[in-house]
Amino acid sequence: MLFSDSQPDPLRTALPWQHPFSELGAAFSISAPPTPLPQPYWVAQSDLVAQLLHLPSGWQRSAHWLEAMTGNTALENSQAQASVYSGHQFGVWAGQLGDGRAILLGQLHGWEVQLKGAGRTPFSRMGDGRAVLRSSIREFLACEAMHGLQIPTTRALCVTGSLAPVQRETAETAAVLCRSAPSFLRFGHFEHFSYGGTAQSLQTLADYVIERYYPACQLAPGDAGNRYAALLAAVTQASARLVAQWQAVGFCHGVLNTDNMSMLGLTLDYGPFQFLDGFDPGHICNHSDPQGRYAYDQQPGVVRWNLYCLGQALLPLIGSTELALQALQPFESEFSAAYRQAMADKLGADSASPGLDPLLADLLALLARERVDYPIFWRRLSHWARQQAPDDRSVHDLFLDTTGIDAWLGAYVQALGPGDWGQRSQRMLAKNPKYVLRNHVAERAIQAAREGDFAVLSQVLRVLETPYQEHPEAESLADFPPDWAAQIQVSCSS
Repeated sequence: MLFSDSQPDPLRTALPWQHPFSELGAAFSISAPPTPLPQPYWVAQSDLVAQLLHLPSGWQRSAHWLEAMTGNTALENSQAQASVYSGHQFGVWAGQLGDGRAILLGQLHGWEVQLKGAGRTPFSRMGDGRAVLRSSIREFLACEAMHGLQIPTTRALCVTGSLAPVQRETAETAAVLCRSAPSFLRFGHFEHFSYGGTAQSLQTLADYVIERYYPACQLAPGDAGNRYAALLAAVTQASARLVAQWQAVGFCHGVLNTDNMSMLGLTLDYGPFQFLDGFDPGHICNHSDPQGRYAYDQQPGVVRWNLYCLGQALLPLIGSTELALQALQPFESEFSAAYRQAMADKLGADSASPGLDPLLADLLALLARERVDYPIFWRRLSHWARQQAPDDRSVHDLFLDTTGIDAWLGAYVQALGPGDWGQRSQRMLAKNPKYVLRNHVAERAIQAAREGDFAVLSQVLRVLETPYQEHPEAESLADFPPDWAAQIQVSCSS
């Protein structure tokens, strides 16, 4: 139960907030007090993130915390701030952007804490600064699902709701997401200060990132190296590894603008994302992207393009186009190595095997030909690998034309050789999740939440936190998508 206003709330204690980014000065962030919402209620909470932030026991039952996580009251020693950044959106320079609906409260134990949807900020432009229940639930679940998949991501502490109306394509109700990350700094922060700020501001920001997040890029006095080129190289490698993991698990981000790219190589800003159902390399998950700029198979190239934008922004500090290009060069090799390793793990194979590339290319072509369900195929293959029994048709049944998969399975077994297939199967089960956040799974949680039932949401969260494990009570969350799932459309408002 919540503590009432007439009872003392033991959870109003001050937390050890720090404000290192805000302390950089008014050029980087400015005060942005949240706008209250009427009659807030709890929607979802993550115990794992609460532990990460060292929150006091019982915070979920505190009326004070409910109000604070909605933006209706301040947590002691927090400082509501919004940061400015710019960026390229859909390949076009968009100029100044900024935290239009995200408000930074400060940093706890090395993690920045933001409220998303808590009202207008000085950077909201024509927006209302609000988020809706639908999109807040999607991002909450996506953050924790990606963490469960061991893919770098922002995290989500909780969602609160209110019956206050918010207009999107239709009238919806308001919600506030509390999310966390070591830093929410984006490529767009550097673009802003490179194109519209001062050289000193750009250097201040770069030095801040290096000293706090990339200390290996710091160089001793007199060293002939270039710390800003080293920063660009480090971000390039982190971003390459990230998109390789997206491709392996079948994740589509949907809107990879430079202002949605993390300087720390985290998955950032879950809007029109989707995990693949049927395998379609050209799949476009964002209804607002008819040209397919951010299609699934375009993601590695787009991330690379975004890194060149970052390199251009850092060029005044690097001082040499040649050094900047050298720093960007590792993208291809880093991506290829990370993707190859991830796919080898999914196959239970050795990434150094010379036969891996044709084996994988043939398999992906088979999956694409019939739009075979991507997560179900890999999970079934993981189990099939243990026995390889002729009467086990679980993999074959995913294909209308079984000739191709029969030949591929034979080549697969021959390529990997005798070995310990039981051990290989275990390795594969640890890399091929049974549960991913499919659109229809998120939609079920959203629809139940709209009716005041948060049990479905809690169950989905619990399963996604450990997606490689069996959850017999939640088998339906790993099923093929229902027919109605094909009608779900997500866009930039999602």
